[in-house]
Amino acid sequence: MNARPWHEGERALQAREGVAERLAEIGPRIMRDFMPDQHRTFFAQLPFMIAGSLDEAGQPWASVLAAPPGFAHSPDAHHLRIDALAAAGDPLSAALVAGAPIGLLGIEPHTRRRNRMNGIVSEIDARGFTVEVRQSFGNCPRYIQAREPVFVGEAHSALEARRMDRLDAEARRIIEKADTFFIATAHPSTGDGDASHGVDVSHRGGKPGFVRVSDDGTLTAPDFNGNTFFNTLGNIAVNPRAGLLFIDFETGDLLHVAVRAEVVLEGEELTAFEGAERLLRMQVVSALHRRSALPLRWGRAELSPFLADTGTWAQVARLNESAGSVH
Repeated sequence: MNARPWHEGERALQAREGVAERLAEIGPRIMRDFMPDQHRTFFAQLPFMIAGSLDEAGQPWASVLAAPPGFAHSPDAHHLRIDALAAAGDPLSAALVAGAPIGLLGIEPHTRRRNRMNGIVSEIDARGFTVEVRQSFGNCPRYIQAREPVFVGEAHSALEARRMDRLDAEARRIIEKADTFFIATAHPSTGDGDASHGVDVSHRGGKPGFVRVSDDGTLTAPDFNGNTFFNTLGNIAVNPRAGLLFIDFETGDLLHVAVRAEVVLEGEELTAFEGAERLLRMQVVSALHRRSALPLRWGRAELSPFLADTGTWAQVARLNESAGSVH
């Protein structure tokens, strides 16, 4: 067990929600320093894993590794072996060195199962790398869209990658139609030996278009009711840097976005967005568009039933217009 599973950012948000006392009690049992057998078996059946890493400047990035099931396997409860490496154009590629912190998310969208593991790269070789567990925990199935991946051949080379300082029309299109994104965050003291001070990568889901792109490129996403661990938002509370990954499930395109994020806890927009308990507002720092970089495709998604009672940005706009006309 992890004796101190929550850091100051997580504890502050837990206290605001009135769950700090309960999570302080059960946290050491929830946040393990080993993988239970169920997680070890689960990771081994996946054809892809989401990874969170840090570049040399401390900027978090979210990435995805894909290979036939079995490429992730666990030799023992404290280690996960990944028989895959990131492509040269992927931010993860340069970050994979011995001793580097890493966050991993195993997610099976068609069954809506997911488990997380944060740790340290203990070994790396020409075939892949091994991660030593620091935190291992499960997540609920809420807000995962059910879609099943199918391999379609080799991913395209890193020569297809295109970097940008601001979102272009194609990047906006990928974000504006998205019903899913992944977000990597990190504690500012990552690497100091504290298990709660690491890199984390998480899933976010909503109705298509749930991430709003403003004219100036600001991204805003609702944060719905969850497990109240606040791993992602707790990191952002103490370190605003984050990395987003949007997957175009039809083309295999990957859009990596570096942002500075803030958690919005009150205001008219939050009140107007049905189901949102907080908003995540993000300023784009840079982006990387990698065409057909993922050798997986998915069919039509079945939206999570938990989204039935959530709103849209179009509804927020209409409410704002109505309020303006009254005044």
